[in-house]
Order: sequence, then structure tokens, then C-alpha cells
Amino acid sequence: MGTVLVVEDSLTDRQILASYLEQAGIQVATAASGEEALEKISQQQPDVIVLDVVLPGRSGFEICRDLKGQEQTSKIPIIICSTKGTEMDRFWGMKQGADAYLPKPVDQEEFLRTVKKLLAA
Repeated sequence: MGTVLVVEDSLTDRQILASYLEQAGIQVATAASGEEALEKISQQQPDVIVLDVVLPGRSGFEICRDLKGQEQTSKIPIIICSTKGTEMDRFWGMKQGADAYLPKPVDQEEFLRTVKKLLAA
């Protein structure tokens, strides 16, 4: 069904998102920081990336912008998943190139629907 990379510094949130995906039969890779995510992406590109905004080091917005700006990663769909849920945050995330923006706490059904839609695209 594809591989999803979950980039989330909170262990609890990372485990919750990963379990949602695994229950749906989707392969999961995880990273606790933007740097770790970039390293994993360079080794094996995921089919979809779920990206938190508030990360140690560089923000999810920066990582998203970098990935969308590079030819080899620009086509990977990115879902920004963040506690920053205002309209301005959503607007800014989409402006960085995100394909979807989900506020936390995530709704499991909406999360899986969004991931599956992007995996099928």
C-alpha cells in the first residue's frame, strides 16, 4: 500500500500516528527530527510524509519547503500535522508546499482518509 514517514518529535504522537497507519495496513517509518527525516528520505523515499511543524532544529515548514524545492523530492505528498491550527498556520503550511494540513489532535478517520487519498494520487 506504500510507506509513510511520520516526522514527529513527541514520542506519544509519533506512536499514535504510526499505530493508525499500521492498523490500516500501511508501512511506517518514523523520525524524531527534521534532520533525521532528511537522512531517511535520502536513503529511501517514502510515498507520503506526515510532518509536525514544531520540531527540534528546523521547523516542519522549513523541511517542507526544502523537500518541495528539490527535484528528487518535490513530488512526495506532504501532510502537515500540527497543534498550530489557526487559519494563518494552515495558509502558511500550504504556501510552503504541503498537500494537506491537519490540526492536532488528529481525527483518526480524517487522517487515514487523507493519507490514503495521497497514496493513491
